[in-house]
Amino acid sequence: MQRILLVDDDHDIVGALRIYLNDPGYELHAAYDGRQAVAAVRAGIEAGEPIDLVLLDVMMPVMDGSEALVQIRRLTNAPVIMLTAKGEDADKVLGLDLGADDYVTKPFVPAELLARVRSALRRYTRLGGSSGMADGPAGPDTLVLGGIELDDAGKRVTVDGEPAALTPKEYDICRFLMARQGHVYSPAQIYEAVWGEPACGSEGTVAVHVRHLREKIEIDPASPRYLRVVWGRGYMMGGQR
Repeated sequence: MQRILLVDDDHDIVGALRIYLNDPGYELHAAYDGRQAVAAVRAGIEAGEPIDLVLLDVMMPVMDGSEALVQIRRLTNAPVIMLTAKGEDADKVLGLDLGADDYVTKPFVPAELLARVRSALRRYTRLGGSSGMADGPAGPDTLVLGGIELDDAGKRVTVDGEPAALTPKEYDICRFLMARQGHVYSPAQIYEAVWGEPACGSEGTVAVHVRHLREKIEIDPASPRYLRVVWGRGYMMGGQR
């Protein structure tokens, strides 16, 4: 059973989300402002029944979605999908910048919402759940670049022997580029490989996730050793400086 937290101050929207996500494999919980959302995530962790995914509205009373996201990220790496109104591009960029994994635009297309939820949960499950990593020794699927070691069998990344708590999409970007060391990939190519859908104006989304990944694997993100920009072309890991 996967636990999903629905967060919106509009009770009708929460009701619609319950209908769209009506699945025997999902246990649905609701919160109606950011403070309730943070409390629900914390309570789940303390009870040993952590939330596996959060659908989080941006505009809410008491505590808005952006502030709630910051606090949720201090508690868990579970995927967070932001709920934004059509045309609110600034909210989408801010949400990704604060650590959201994805966003869905209101009014919802039920099939798209369900697809994004399933995709986020699949990635999170592959990474071992709430810890963001699975236990177990490194296997034959290990990728190494300098001090970075990615164990794809155990779904974990270490940097100089220390675990790096990557979100599912950060992990997938890291794995994609480490498996192709020395090759440059455009933001569109990375988006299509990691998100599994056509890249339509996705450069900003990829850039935000790459920046967060850098902050977790580089000693000095401003002078990266591993994950570098090739201006005008894209990103690469490995290869000659």
